[in-house]
Amino acid sequence: MRAARLIKMVLLLQSRPSMTGAELARELEVSERTVARDVLSLSEAGIPVYADRGRTGGYRLIGGYRTRLTGLGRSEAEALFLSGVPSALRELGLADAASAARLKVSAALLPELRDAATGAAQRFHLDAPGWYQAPSTPELLPAIAEALWDDRVLTARYSRKDTEVERVLEPYGLVLKAGVWYLAARAGDGDGAGGGHRVYRVERFTAVAATEDRFVRDPDFDLPAFWAERAAQFARSILREEVTVRLTPAGARWLPHVTDRTAAAEAIAAAGAPDDQGRITVTLAVETLDVAYGQLLGLGPEAELLGPPELRERFAAAARRLAGLYE
Repeated sequence: MRAARLIKMVLLLQSRPSMTGAELARELEVSERTVARDVLSLSEAGIPVYADRGRTGGYRLIGGYRTRLTGLGRSEAEALFLSGVPSALRELGLADAASAARLKVSAALLPELRDAATGAAQRFHLDAPGWYQAPSTPELLPAIAEALWDDRVLTARYSRKDTEVERVLEPYGLVLKAGVWYLAARAGDGDGAGGGHRVYRVERFTAVAATEDRFVRDPDFDLPAFWAERAAQFARSILREEVTVRLTPAGARWLPHVTDRTAAAEAIAAAGAPDDQGRITVTLAVETLDVAYGQLLGLGPEAELLGPPELRERFAAAARRLAGLYE
């Protein structure tokens, strides 16, 4: 346990110019007194850790000291080689860089751990695109990724419905969702986009060009949190209609599998007590009545559509046709 903590301390100091005792204690989840003892142990072992005294002091490595990754265990090494989606790296134009990095890490590992890359690749494969979708790489994705790495402002043309708009964008991050690439970017205040961070579907860009201007990233921007919030907003925004459905216990179990999971969970949670046949009546948010018809029809006799009346009539007509087929 202590050996692993010492290795982590060296790697932390190696990755930053210096760290205070409080920062190290927080990262290592120990007391500052334990940090001081660990620093003394590292110094006695020949690792050049230097302590700067005073209110602004801290700990740092001197002399350009670098350590090899001999502290990695097998599970850590295998996890490292799994940290990425190969197809995504290829689409971003980073396949060669990733391959070189894996070779360097392999060379630094202990001999008995150098089969970690092969072992992980033979046991796990990450396939990002969804089923029934032919994977495609947006032509402009590598150019967008290059500007993103370099924090360069992009000028872009973007297809929206039947029109094309021009945008000046600060690219903050790329997200791969079910085989589709999205760009999170801050739009200029004066380009008609209203400013602020927005989401753009990469395949809809018709032209992009990186300018010579670099932008300063907002240090408070959190890409995973931003994406989670926008994804939730999008899911809520498309549920514009409501239907009333009476569900059997089996229908209640299957509802999340045929419609929006969050909407189904909220509808079931808000339902009243079951009737004498164990059925519950729910008010379900749906995208459109046509979409609801296709989704709920799959529940068959486990769901009775109560309203709106025009949709109930469609279900009744479908039931009559089915009865005729199976007479």
